[in-house]
This record gives sequence, C-alpha cells and structure tokens, in this order.
Amino acid sequence: MEDRNNHRWISSSPFFQGLPESGVQKALTHLVTRTHPANQVILLENDWGGSVYFIIDGWVKIRTYNLEGKEVTLNIIGKGELFGEMAALDQVPRSTDVVTLIPTVIGSVPSQDFLTLLNTEPMAGLRLSQLMAKRLRQVNRRLRLRESDSQSRVADTLLFLAEGQGKHIQSGTEISNLPHRELSSLSGLTRETVTRVLTRLENKGLIMRNHDKVFIPDLSALEKMIV
Repeated sequence: MEDRNNHRWISSSPFFQGLPESGVQKALTHLVTRTHPANQVILLENDWGGSVYFIIDGWVKIRTYNLEGKEVTLNIIGKGELFGEMAALDQVPRSTDVVTLIPTVIGSVPSQDFLTLLNTEPMAGLRLSQLMAKRLRQVNRRLRLRESDSQSRVADTLLFLAEGQGKHIQSGTEISNLPHRELSSLSGLTRETVTRVLTRLENKGLIMRNHDKVFIPDLSALEKMIV
C-alpha cells in the first residue's frame, strides 16, 4: 500500500503535471522508494548517473567542496523536487554530493526511463527546462547578495527556502527549522553570525521559531530587509 501511495504521490508532483498518464506510468514502471536517515549520503561526486531521484518527503542538501576543502552548500531541496537529472542528461559522473538533512523518503527511477520520457513527451522537457531556469535564477540571486550585509543574506536564505518548500497557511508561511550550520553554508556566513541575525529578525517580529519550524508572517516584510 505504501509503495502504491508513493507511486501516486510522485505521479502528481509538479514535474509530471500536464503529462499524459500513460507516459507518467511508463516512466515510473521501475520506481523504487527508500527511507533514509538524516545525514546519509545519497549520491557522491563522481558517481555515474544511473538514476534520477524524486523527494517524497524530507530535505536534502546539494554540496561540493572549495579548494580549501571547505564544504559549500549549493542548494537545499525538499518534497516534490528532483535531483540527479543532470548526470542522466549528459551521461557524465555527478559533480556534487547529495546528503539528507532529516529522515527522508526518496523514489528513484532508472536514468533511461527518465530519458525516454523526455524524448517522447515534449511537456516533460519543458518542465525540466523550467526547473533548471528556476535553480539558475536562485543561484544568480544568491551570488549577487554575496557582498551584501549579513541580515540581507540570512533573509534571502529564508526566502529561498520558503519559495522552494514553504507551506502557506492562513497567517503566513512555514518552513522547517534547519540547523544553523546548513543556513550558514547556504548563506556563506559563520554559524555565529547566522544565529545573531535570526535572533534579530525574531525580535523584530519578522520570523517566529520553535524546535521544528520557522514561521514567516509576511514574506514581503522580510524581503524588505534585503539591501
């Protein structure tokens, strides 16, 4: 029953919206789902791209390392998103690691099944192009903010997470309260600086935090903190 539910959930995810049911079902014929604990490496840099992965629940980070060996978080993605598509497309080893942040359920399909879908369903290619364009815009925005002050960078990181995985509720937007080390890596700031800025934003009423969640009452008010 759980496998059928996962199959149904993936087929209704944003990437598959508008695609013919027959094509979606064919692409998911060999779907395999697994539950992974937090901090588990799913993919390693230089692995070959044998599968494409869909996040059914949870969060993962896409990371690499700079010349000094310091970890750099390139992206954090969650429920409804996919990864591993680039290695499947150009058939070269993967260029980044993927690591779970919390217990995460992931479905994988063989790369060849994914490529067959792209070759037979034009809408699938459009969906993939839209995904890549969105991620490129996000990276460009974060690069532009690298010279901004710490408040701008933390606010932008929270908005980035809200855009990708925010849950819209009646009085605002809710995101997972990720460890400060992940927010630090994503924003390019020290953990201590991130902690101070989050406290400042909370004191201003721009965010509210508990153990599991960060609540943003007004996204536009938080965006005004970016200079």
